[in-house]
Amino acid sequence: MKIGFFDSGLGGLSVLNHAMREMPGTEFLYYADLDNVPYGSRPAEEIITFARKAVKSLREEGAEAIVIACNTATSAAIKTLREENDIPIVGMEPAVKPAVAIAGDKRVLVCATPFTLREKKLHDLLQKYDTNNITDLLPLPKLVNFAEKNMFDAPEMKEYLAGEFGKINPADYSVFVLGCTHFNFFKDTICEFFPKGMRFIDGIEGTIRHLKELIPTEEFHSEGMTAIKFYFSGREVTDRETLKRIESDFGRLQEMVEIKEV
Repeated sequence: MKIGFFDSGLGGLSVLNHAMREMPGTEFLYYADLDNVPYGSRPAEEIITFARKAVKSLREEGAEAIVIACNTATSAAIKTLREENDIPIVGMEPAVKPAVAIAGDKRVLVCATPFTLREKKLHDLLQKYDTNNITDLLPLPKLVNFAEKNMFDAPEMKEYLAGEFGKINPADYSVFVLGCTHFNFFKDTICEFFPKGMRFIDGIEGTIRHLKELIPTEEFHSEGMTAIKFYFSGREVTDRETLKRIESDFGRLQEMVEIKEV
């Protein structure tokens, strides 16, 4: 079975990385819309257009289920995509429910793109699960660009985070919600700004669990080889240098997976 993933860029590799561990023997197709990254400050209509193109491209390559590995695209387009397609489509959403449940006597910080933070989808989740109003929202739009440029240790990235986290009191928080798949690349640096014991949480595990629930068990072939093809805005990636960069990104994400708390 072929399963398609798409994101505005390479942040969705964090979701694909988890799927590869949970669904061995699957054929994966990954569509990064590098022609249009980032999505976070664009209008909804534009994001829906990009998402339609991504789904069309993945379906033409044989995808029988699709993961929107992007919180922003999920917020803008998942309803439309589900209405227009007859295959399973799974999206991402900030993990508000589990974050609030483990916050204890401190607060929850949700960091995402400006689009995700202002959309109804997130505020419906907050209204439903955060009845005590313990959640704060902080947009980090430039972090997407730093990820796309592989600036994982750059001084200007750290300076940017220092400025943004300077707007809050880090000691107030016990849970940090990664509300954008790109942000998983920066967990080590984020740790530098928060007190020991603060936990990270994202929606990746829940997304892949939901995906598996929608796919018949006979479609899993754990004894087979896992295969992946990458596409940049519909163009298949075949050059060695780009594939090496993607492999390096997977390596970094694997390191970040191990960081569960400060």
